[in-house]
Amino acid sequence: MNNKYICIHGHFYQPPRENPWLNEVELQESAAPFHDWNARISNECYARNYASRILDDQGAIVDIMNNYARISFNFGPTLLEWMQKNDPNTYQAILDADKESQERFSGHGSAVAQVYNHMIMPLANTRDKHTQVIWGMYDFMKRFGRAPEGMWLGETAANTETLEVLAEHGIKFTILSPYQANKFRKIGEKEWHNAVGARIDPRRAYQCNLPSGRSIVLFFYDGPVSQGIAFEGLLESGERFASRLESTLDIYSEEPQLMHISTDGETYGHHHQFGEMALSYALQRIEQDHTANLTVYGEFLELHPPKYEAMITENTSWSCAHGVERWRSNCGCNTGGNYGWNQEWRGPLRDAFDWLRDELAPLFEKRMKKLGADPWKTRNDYIRVVMDRSEENVRKFMQDHTRRKLTKEEQVIFLKLLEMQYHTMLMYTSCGWFFDEVTGIETVQDIFYAARAIQLAGDISGNDYEKRFVELLEKATSNVKEHQNAAVVYRKYVKPMVIDLLRVGAHYAVASLFEKDHDKLNLYSYTATSENYKLLEGGRQKLAMGKAVIRSSITWEESTITFGILHLGDHQLFGGVREFVDDAAYKTLREDLINAFKRGNVSEIIMLLDKHFESHNYSFWHLFKDEQKRILDQVLDQAMQNIERDFQQTYDNNYALMVAMNQMSIPLPRPLQVTVEYVINSKLQEELTSEEIDARLIKRLFKGAERMKVKLNTEFLDFEVTQCVNQLMKILEQNPDQTERMEQLIKLIDVLKNSPLNPDYWQAQNIAFRMKQDVYAYYQKGSEAGDEKSVKWCRVFEELYDSLNLKV
Repeated sequence: MNNKYICIHGHFYQPPRENPWLNEVELQESAAPFHDWNARISNECYARNYASRILDDQGAIVDIMNNYARISFNFGPTLLEWMQKNDPNTYQAILDADKESQERFSGHGSAVAQVYNHMIMPLANTRDKHTQVIWGMYDFMKRFGRAPEGMWLGETAANTETLEVLAEHGIKFTILSPYQANKFRKIGEKEWHNAVGARIDPRRAYQCNLPSGRSIVLFFYDGPVSQGIAFEGLLESGERFASRLESTLDIYSEEPQLMHISTDGETYGHHHQFGEMALSYALQRIEQDHTANLTVYGEFLELHPPKYEAMITENTSWSCAHGVERWRSNCGCNTGGNYGWNQEWRGPLRDAFDWLRDELAPLFEKRMKKLGADPWKTRNDYIRVVMDRSEENVRKFMQDHTRRKLTKEEQVIFLKLLEMQYHTMLMYTSCGWFFDEVTGIETVQDIFYAARAIQLAGDISGNDYEKRFVELLEKATSNVKEHQNAAVVYRKYVKPMVIDLLRVGAHYAVASLFEKDHDKLNLYSYTATSENYKLLEGGRQKLAMGKAVIRSSITWEESTITFGILHLGDHQLFGGVREFVDDAAYKTLREDLINAFKRGNVSEIIMLLDKHFESHNYSFWHLFKDEQKRILDQVLDQAMQNIERDFQQTYDNNYALMVAMNQMSIPLPRPLQVTVEYVINSKLQEELTSEEIDARLIKRLFKGAERMKVKLNTEFLDFEVTQCVNQLMKILEQNPDQTERMEQLIKLIDVLKNSPLNPDYWQAQNIAFRMKQDVYAYYQKGSEAGDEKSVKWCRVFEELYDSLNLKV
């Protein structure tokens, strides 16, 4: 029996990016053409790994593999929460892979749990350690339908107390860097061997006996090969990757051996394009070679229980040579490239968070006990609400965790207390300290969570926690002169983002101007229900006024508001929102605004808005980011149509002249060059996204672009045509008898083959591959029986299949 094994572990994780008030990721321009970085990385990596390509010698796709079913992996719970809502196909493929892997690996699944929000466990207090493990385990069980055997620690950061907490909750193993090993020995021997400096054989499992009498198994991954994948280009060749993995096994040893590596999962596709294909090739070759067996940690542990034991070096991790100092001091670890910078800010930032955590704990305990709840047990169980915020589930949670029925006001306090604790956990997400600058987006994101916790604490207690917190942030000095310190950044970027029910009301009021149905709007984690609404229009001007109930679906807090919003056209918006006072005040507001609008007196309306709403005035800039873009897109639509007409007219009127100048190699004046580029790019976009694609016209446009030396917006056009091909393929999958649709796709793909564009057919190939497995078989039977329609369908489908680089 072959007792040599290979296990590849991928740590798939992104820091939480949600707006803490909206519970959604807002638009991130740097991720364009995608909405945000989660979406971009999911497209480049997470999705690619559930449908990775196996190529033949000619580069044609011969098979598609779900890598997750053959490797060991963990996904950050907060990333899976985003994926479940925003990329459900990838999410389901990951869950399916774990079930498939259980059949392959003797009942042991590929998936490994993770501490909830990637906290650096050795730096957490004992209570938070337990909550991180409990939340991570519950999240895992809820998603994968089984208890986790192993758990990934954020940055593999570990100390004895952390291992004790894992073992106490039934976790069997964790994965560490070989540099975290301190000493080892064979079980039963007395003498320990020094393992400092990675002097430990990573091909074994090691039992770690803990002071409590419990134990946990440690797997120390192969450091050199893991580094080679990340930094030495091993993923440039699947063949070389597989050979390197197999070469570490001792073919002469009769001892069971586990060659295992661990890297960021984003290595396979995001950091290294096509890295997922190298991984697929290596996995397939290992399976075919029979030099070693692919396995996962749970299966290896069952087959070969540890014969050795080990102890770790306290407070160590896989990404800091100084232990865990990267997350609390200026240890020298950074991402590089910023000469003269330091990370002295790390300590003060952690001190500020620790102060906030410790200030809010007594408030939480006291108020939860007053509500008849066990504070910390309730917090540990709160993950049940985080994962299911349906009103029915939340009510049951309240009943299960309080000794009496809560009033409506007490229910809000109960939920606010738990949300306050939820955000004090999230503010410790490790990415806030990992990078070089306190004003980086990852650090500011953690400060956002702190701000949300402060707001909730203030609502509950009436105390001002912000003042002292900001004073502590002043000690976290920025490397960027204009930012000065984290307190300046807090005031400049964080404070303006803080949202209350009035601001949500302002967003609703503005959004109502652009929505057909304004009776009830879902605004991220809030709902707005209209009780009275009036819209007046005159030319480009609109005036909306009304009364509505704004409710948080997270804390159940609600407020009845009144509002008035004046839209002068474009993005010029003036308005106000306030809490509902009484019917008489609302009636006066309506009458004053209506009369002023009828008189066409804009300045009077603005003065009335100031009078009625005083300091609670809002404008376009108070809208949530995605809504700002949506409104700007609508506003720009008409303007762009006018601009396009002007450009087209200039193009048509000067076309002959521009061609002549081009033939004489005379550069076009800049205005004409811009006109040509704009018109051809716009025409291409229009044709490439048209329901009835004209392949010949597209071909002429490409030739015209080449002739006129037009710089095409290839990234944008690639994205657009990719979406178009994907949509056509989805329609075809739902209505497979449309041979005309297939012929249209074939023509389009043929034109694009010889164009400057490089569209991504990944999703289209997946659809064609699925159709080959089922729909093709149906028509093939008809074809063999002589049915002419089936014969034609098979012929056209095979041509489409081939054009997508799939091997029939």
